[in-house]
Amino acid sequence: MTYIIGITGGIASGKSTLVNGIREAGYQVVDADQVVHTLQKKGGLLYDALVATFGVDILNVDGQLDRPKLSEIIFSSQENKELSAKIQNPIIHEELARLRQQLMKTENIFFMDIPLLIELDYQDWFDAIWLVYVPKDIQLTRLMARNQYSEEEALQRLASQMPLEEKRAFADRVFDNSGSLDDLKIQLSDALKDLAQPKVL
Repeated sequence: MTYIIGITGGIASGKSTLVNGIREAGYQVVDADQVVHTLQKKGGLLYDALVATFGVDILNVDGQLDRPKLSEIIFSSQENKELSAKIQNPIIHEELARLRQQLMKTENIFFMDIPLLIELDYQDWFDAIWLVYVPKDIQLTRLMARNQYSEEEALQRLASQMPLEEKRAFADRVFDNSGSLDDLKIQLSDALKDLAQPKVL
């Protein structure tokens, strides 16, 4: 029987760092963001759907999606956010489901990294949910520094996701990433040791 763990967090929470550690430990991780990027490449299902909806203005000179421009359009209005979700979410869901079924045939334990796991109701897919958590003030500071956003732009991005404080109620394990990188690595090491115990399965 396969044991599947969903990983979630929020923008600039440090989830990618945790996922890198899990991969280094030898586990397979399906990265939903990477799946989206692949589907958004020229000729992909999301590419075609987005161009049909928002027009060729979202493309750059080589015909690929201009991600900053697309993001700007999507976040410019609630209507565009809802339209984007309506177009993209079913296609992403179908591809993630396909990858999940594929890994269930070969892996005893694997992970799926889905930023909007709770918002989009993926909880039933998993035996456990791991959350990477940081307080909102730290999350905001890191996001502004990482993406060169103004405070207003950063708050707008944070508002599109469920607050991490609310996500804690859905998590089986919470990784507090408000400290150092070493702190996070220690928490992950402990979690992977627990995972290796037969009682998990």
